[in-house]
Amino acid sequence: MEQIKTGIASYGLSGQVFHAPFIHVHPQFALTAIAERSRDLARARYPETRVVRRFDDLLDMDDLELIVVNTPDDTHYEYARRALEAGKNVVVEKPFTITTAEGEALTALAARQAKMLCVYQNRRWDADFLTVKAALERGAVGRPVEFESVFARYRSHIQPGTWKERAGGMTYNLGSHLIDQCITLFGVPELVYADIAVMRDGGMVDDYFIIHLFGSSKAPDVRITLKAGYLMCAPEPRFVLHGTDGSYVKYGTDKQEALLKQGFMPDAPDWGTETESEWGWLHTGKDGKRKYPSLRGNYGGFYDAVYRHLRHGAPIETDARLVLPVIRIIEAAFESSAGRKPVALTPQAAASAD
Repeated sequence: MEQIKTGIASYGLSGQVFHAPFIHVHPQFALTAIAERSRDLARARYPETRVVRRFDDLLDMDDLELIVVNTPDDTHYEYARRALEAGKNVVVEKPFTITTAEGEALTALAARQAKMLCVYQNRRWDADFLTVKAALERGAVGRPVEFESVFARYRSHIQPGTWKERAGGMTYNLGSHLIDQCITLFGVPELVYADIAVMRDGGMVDDYFIIHLFGSSKAPDVRITLKAGYLMCAPEPRFVLHGTDGSYVKYGTDKQEALLKQGFMPDAPDWGTETESEWGWLHTGKDGKRKYPSLRGNYGGFYDAVYRHLRHGAPIETDARLVLPVIRIIEAAFESSAGRKPVALTPQAAASAD
């Protein structure tokens, strides 16, 4: 079938690391155009790709079928809206939008335009997350009772020259991943209780959160804790899953991001695989403690799903309508933190994810 001609709206970190490499190596996609305002990094890396200076130039390209909106968080709504109105299918970087109202407006527009609108929740294809998901499905720990998911980062200084230190914040950034993974495993919760803070000296945006979720639709009795911070120099487990028959504990993070930042391309035969030393541990009363093999991670699975949807009409699990509860939970988390009280989600939050 004809390749999906794709344009990328920005060639910052997201474009360089998370989108261009996977589109470039995917046989069903053509990396047709990249918008890069002033530098020529894209032209040097992908000489056969057209480099333009404005987002509007992508909208004017009649042959583009898909646009990746990977611009700063507060532009996602405007740029996705304009791309949909121009008749393009759209992938939006996480976070999908800043507000639920913006997300609802975009999903309604995509329906009217009969175009795909999905969110780049690539960490559904992390090796460790896929392993946790499979462990739950196999009943490796029995009935799950407690789940913890942590992104431990250490950057005590304020990084100069990045919009992320002035807008967005950690809850929208890393929180979008942790919440999306949690919804994938357990469904949408009924109640959110959160503490969100600015911990670093001179910080302008939140750089710490801990979010507790209760009453998830698929597993209402599981206690869920999500946590991330920039002042976590000592490692904490990335995942902890406790159940009636045992526990699964995993340290370290998926290696794909680090490899991509080093310039590796994701078409290596062992891409996304972990060595035995990187595997997590399964603890059970019956068998004691043993290494638990990690599944292979592959962010390219996201674009595989986009291809199957656009060319074969297959459902796409990162459809914006299904991801919208992530934004509702983030809004509830900020409300909870400000009021120092639990916040109940509206019933339509769970309905939109089902």
